Amino acid sequence: MRIEKKATLISSTTAGVLVLFKLAIGIVSGSVAVLASAIDSLLDLSVSIFNFFALHQSERKPDENFNFGLGKLEAVASVVEGTIISISGLFILYSAIDKIITPRAIEYMEASMGVMLFSIILTGALVLFLNHVAKKNNNLVIRADALHYKTDLFTNGAILLSLGIIHFSGFELIDPLLGIGIAIYMIYSAFPILKEGLMMLLDVSLSKEEIARITTMLNRLQRINGHHHLQTRRAGSDIFVSVHLVFDDATSLLDAHKVSDQVESMMRMLFPNDRVHPFIHTDPYDDSDINEMEVEQLYAT
Repeated sequence: MRIEKKATLISSTTAGVLVLFKLAIGIVSGSVAVLASAIDSLLDLSVSIFNFFALHQSERKPDENFNFGLGKLEAVASVVEGTIISISGLFILYSAIDKIITPRAIEYMEASMGVMLFSIILTGALVLFLNHVAKKNNNLVIRADALHYKTDLFTNGAILLSLGIIHFSGFELIDPLLGIGIAIYMIYSAFPILKEGLMMLLDVSLSKEEIARITTMLNRLQRINGHHHLQTRRAGSDIFVSVHLVFDDATSLLDAHKVSDQVESMMRMLFPNDRVHPFIHTDPYDDSDINEMEVEQLYAT
């Protein structure tokens, strides 16, 4: 099992444990804050389960219906999670403003503080693990999941901090003020995840640095006269690269095929943590500046 799938299973298990504890304490204590946090954890559980199945389906081999696989499901999952983070941020912002307008006293401080402290410890350990996996594999789904639980960590920390301040000072306004700050942070942090997922769905090219690595490799090849029409895109852990290689017109088909195979292997070595799918077109001359009509006339002669 891929480590990304293991990470989503651990996320789901952690969220499930938090839901049980928060619901139990929230119902017993009557704390609205803890019950709201339990609902948020239930949402986390749903997202983590969705991410697990998205990663599972994205590993399916290409078939007659999906010739290029289902790698874009990872982008779909990141867009869904980024959207949920943004909506959660807006809801927290609304709740915080509503609490400023209509102040409400918080009850059962000790039970609420205890469950939030437990939630912080468990969520903090999960965030460290997810960040480790994200740095290792740069998986968009895991990065989105790490961000999601990181925002939960800040949210739980803010709830605990506000409960402590209210408990010792009676300053009730600190709760909604911290909520507004967290809401703004959540929306701001979700934007890059949403953007990257949408760009992947729209077949955006690889980054300039990644394209430069491919171009540098191609420029060093001595058995070709040049290259053009380099096109790239990413779908989850799958990278698709299309390029035209220019050979001398005296080069045999067998030699051109051998060089193309070599280029494919070198491209895969450039991205060892991804599945690279090269599409190489061989040209006996540089036709990058020739339009389609000129090409038809050339082959007609």
